[in-house]
Amino acid sequence: MLDNLKKILNEDQDPKAIEKITAKLDNLLMSNEEVGYIAVQKKPAVNIFPDSIVVTNKRIILCKPKNLGLSMEFVDYDWDDVAGSFVKEGILGADFTFSTKSDLTHTVDYLPKNQARKLYTYAKEQLDLLKNPKTEAIVSEPVAAFVKEEIVEEPEVIEEIPTEEVTDFAEIIPVAQSGYRDEKQFPDEKPEAAEGGLAGLSQDELFEKLQNYKKLLDNGLILQGEYDALKKEILAHM
Repeated sequence: MLDNLKKILNEDQDPKAIEKITAKLDNLLMSNEEVGYIAVQKKPAVNIFPDSIVVTNKRIILCKPKNLGLSMEFVDYDWDDVAGSFVKEGILGADFTFSTKSDLTHTVDYLPKNQARKLYTYAKEQLDLLKNPKTEAIVSEPVAAFVKEEIVEEPEVIEEIPTEEVTDFAEIIPVAQSGYRDEKQFPDEKPEAAEGGLAGLSQDELFEKLQNYKKLLDNGLILQGEYDALKKEILAHM
């Protein structure tokens, strides 16, 4: 890991402190987690067991030596939990402070100024990424536009057949199958004329004819007055 950290380390970091931290970080880093920067405390008088702060692309890790450097305490905060950070420079160094959304404030003092500035810059970049995440443009296949065609049904054309005016109603009045001819259709013809007269008929034929007239009367084909006239004429020949 030291070879990978050469590009982010400078002459102000304590090599022994960096070695101790990186030895522990191998087991602490999560998958896809990369170290962005490591800042090491540099106290003016005695700097035997300095505190360190590690920033990765996922969190801030505070590293504090314990038990005379035999052990180390790690406290980490995800960038989602960090509300903000700032740097305060003094004569003997700089203080890096960050606050959490739960109103906790943590400060690592006596950091070399250039380390504190790089630490602040990296933290600022990570917080900006959370506020404005870089999203890859999703290129979707062009969707064919379906145009809804309105189907207009054409009105059905009904062919008009010219009607022929009927002037002679006799053309549409059928003749009865019994042989009776309506006097309204043929006013000049008499039933007797169609039969060739009553004088040449026998008594049985006259009686049969009288019965036929009676049937016509019963069926409503002739009027009562017509039947009486026909009956009187037949009886005159009997």
